[in-house]
Amino acid sequence: MAGCAAFIAAPRALTRGVDLGGRVFLHDYAWRADRDFATLELILTAPVVVASWIALQYYGSAVAPAAFGSGNKLLHNVTGGLGVVEGNGGPLRAGLPWQAVHDGDRLVHEPLRLTVLIEAPPEAMTPILARHADMRALLDNGWLHLLALEGGRPAARLRRGLTWEPLAAALSP
Repeated sequence: MAGCAAFIAAPRALTRGVDLGGRVFLHDYAWRADRDFATLELILTAPVVVASWIALQYYGSAVAPAAFGSGNKLLHNVTGGLGVVEGNGGPLRAGLPWQAVHDGDRLVHEPLRLTVLIEAPPEAMTPILARHADMRALLDNGWLHLLALEGGRPAARLRRGLTWEPLAAALSP
């Protein structure tokens, strides 16, 4: 999962045949068939959250390996099923081992925040996010970026406070 950069929830036809380099979590979703947006709510509060955990664990382990990584996996001893220690003691380490983010010459995970692209109207996503403070906090604090797709193209970006910015405005200086 090193290299994870994005999560796309859209009709599978949108990404079929596109080389995404193994860097994108894909979820087949057709919002027009989701009458009450229960599936959209499930996507935003389950697979997107799990993808963010994965991305943030790689991010922290790559950016600050001493604080958020778990060191050299060759020296790991599992401790209480909660994490590892290096060798026979030291602090509990719960992040990823250095070998998961570095190949010996370079980082294999580009440290970035996960971008979530969902083919659904912003008006459908806003009330869902309003009901889920923890998910909203990930977005408001910049740990995730959320873009609404329209016709397979980014149309709007979520900003702090559940406000949507049209993409043209988001891209202008």
